[in-house]
Amino acid sequence: MLRSMTGYGRGESMGFDWRCTAEIKAVNHRYCDISIRLPAMMNPYEDRIRKIIARGIHRGKVDVYIRIDSFGQQPVNVEVNTSVADGYMRAMHALLERYSVPDQATLAMLSSYPDVFMVDKTVTDETRNRVWTVLERTIAEAVAQFNEMRKVEGRVLYADILSKRTRLFDLLKGVVALLPEAEQDYEKRLRSRIDEVVSRIAEKTETSGKLSEMDENRIMVELAIYAERACVDEEMTRLDSHLKQLDQIMHEEDAVGRKLDFLVQELHRETNTIGSKTSNAAISRLVIEMKSEIEKIREQVQNVE
Repeated sequence: MLRSMTGYGRGESMGFDWRCTAEIKAVNHRYCDISIRLPAMMNPYEDRIRKIIARGIHRGKVDVYIRIDSFGQQPVNVEVNTSVADGYMRAMHALLERYSVPDQATLAMLSSYPDVFMVDKTVTDETRNRVWTVLERTIAEAVAQFNEMRKVEGRVLYADILSKRTRLFDLLKGVVALLPEAEQDYEKRLRSRIDEVVSRIAEKTETSGKLSEMDENRIMVELAIYAERACVDEEMTRLDSHLKQLDQIMHEEDAVGRKLDFLVQELHRETNTIGSKTSNAAISRLVIEMKSEIEKIREQVQNVE
């Protein structure tokens, strides 16, 4: 069934004194564009994260937000940057000698200055592996929730496209029913014009003013030419086939947005050809309605993965 390109999913898991949260948001996009924001400690795992998401999401602009919190005591090493501290002390002594200010440097004051302490929060490979065990479950949960939401929206899209497809079938039947009438109308107009020309010639030449056998043959030839040029049997057959294929594609399990987009272009092409081949006003009105329905389908297809 269809899946929408837009959606939201969230996952959360805990383990080894770590809590991982993942959020996935997506909007329409021609290709699959995945953007991941995660803590620096897990940067080595970004490619793994991207592959997990790409297995479940094939199209759309996808933003992934990952947060990792620790509930345990992680090893932290704090050292004094003595060269920076020495520089601060020399500067304070210089101020004291120059301005004779009574205030004296204190340990609290010195320790509050930037870069006096160096904090090393180096994460070991063992810690990363533990976090990944939790994070992998979190991402899988977020993707599953995300896809479930897209399936719900996809069912709405399917119902809407299906109703417009049914409408197109009805309009197509209307065009088929009008084709014999269109040919008869053309024959009437053609005969009327020839009668008018023959009458004018008769007035000038004092002839009978009736169609000759040659004129009748010419009419038949013109009608045959018109029938060939105005024949839309092939277009009608292809339209019928495309509409049936539309429903088949919507039932496929893979991402079908691009297939549907191409199929809608073909529907437009065949409908335009039918419109250009006929001069019947009633058929022209039906063709306009068909184009309108196809355009509505096209707009919905833009939302399909």
